[in-house]
Amino acid sequence: MTKNRISTILVLILFILSSCDKSRIYEQNFDFPDNKWEENKELTFEFEVPDHRQMYNVLYNVRYSVDYPFYNLYIKYNLLDSAGREINQKLQGMDLMDSKTGKPFGKGVSGVYDYRILALPGYIFPYSGKYKIKVRQYMRQNPLPQIYSFGLRLEKAGA
Repeated sequence: MTKNRISTILVLILFILSSCDKSRIYEQNFDFPDNKWEENKELTFEFEVPDHRQMYNVLYNVRYSVDYPFYNLYIKYNLLDSAGREINQKLQGMDLMDSKTGKPFGKGVSGVYDYRILALPGYIFPYSGKYKIKVRQYMRQNPLPQIYSFGLRLEKAGA
């Protein structure tokens, strides 16, 4: 089999597997150049909430290296409605590694780990429609090394 044919088959398999995820409403990830998250690099995630009566989970997707120099990550987020009004904002801390053992959380291969973190469990949006979540890293080091990507996932809670 040629390399192109193998690549095409792998892409099709990934597409089929990702389309089976019925709870996912939205998911987007941003890759960082040189695996460094600059302090002033604000990530904007725009999504639509189809039913404001439904509870949703908002999760963060973090891809990081086992060489990440800290065991945790602080981010600050702002949730905005379609008119740009702030609905919610918060500074959130999350552990990427066990603080005692240094063991990384998530699934990893060759020292790179993917970790999905529940940020807003069972969140009820005020109304159906478009929203934005803006996220910045809030650590003391700039740029923050060994962070490959950061993303956001919105899914139906309990699905």
